[in-house]
Order: sequence, then C-alpha cells, then structure tokens
Amino acid sequence: MVWGVLFLAGLFEIGWAVGLKYTEGFTRPWPTVGTVAAMVVSVVLLGWALKHLPVGTAYAIWTGIGAVGTAIAGIVLLGESASLARLACIGLIAAGIIGLKLATPQ
Repeated sequence: MVWGVLFLAGLFEIGWAVGLKYTEGFTRPWPTVGTVAAMVVSVVLLGWALKHLPVGTAYAIWTGIGAVGTAIAGIVLLGESASLARLACIGLIAAGIIGLKLATPQ
C-alpha cells in the first residue's frame, strides 16, 4: 500500500507541475487553486509514505515520477519535443525509478 501512496503522490506532483503552466504566474484563480491543492496533496502523501520508506528512496521515486510524468504531459498536452534523445532520457529516469523500487525492501 505504501508504494501505491507514493505513486499517487507522484501523480499529484505531475498535476501541480503542469498546473503551474496554466496559472500564468498565479494570475488565473482556478488553475492556481487546483495547482496549490495538488501541491498540498502531493506533499502530504509523500510525508505519509516517508513514515514507512527510506527518505532517499521515497524522495527520488517521487521526483522521478514527477519528472517523467511532467515530461510526458508536456509532450502530449503542450506540444513539446518528442525527440528520440529526449524519450531515451525519460526512459533512463524511469529505469532508475524501477531500480530504486526493486532495490528497496518493503
């Protein structure tokens, strides 16, 4: 269950990272409310996961999920580059996330 909570925290990190783009510098009220709410939920879930997982592992996985998910969301939603080099680097980050998960007992 703790890994599921950490994964969910990572999904909310993607939400707030992408949400920042839509706040337009926190000048748009509803995107700002959604972004701040996603930030709070993400950090609260991460905090709960840290009660059960090593901080280095949990934080690295949380940021990795956020980085990979945000990069993919940028490609899909915002028309950012999907070059082979960029996709390969995203794949390397994903491999690191999986490696940390597999190397951590729990």
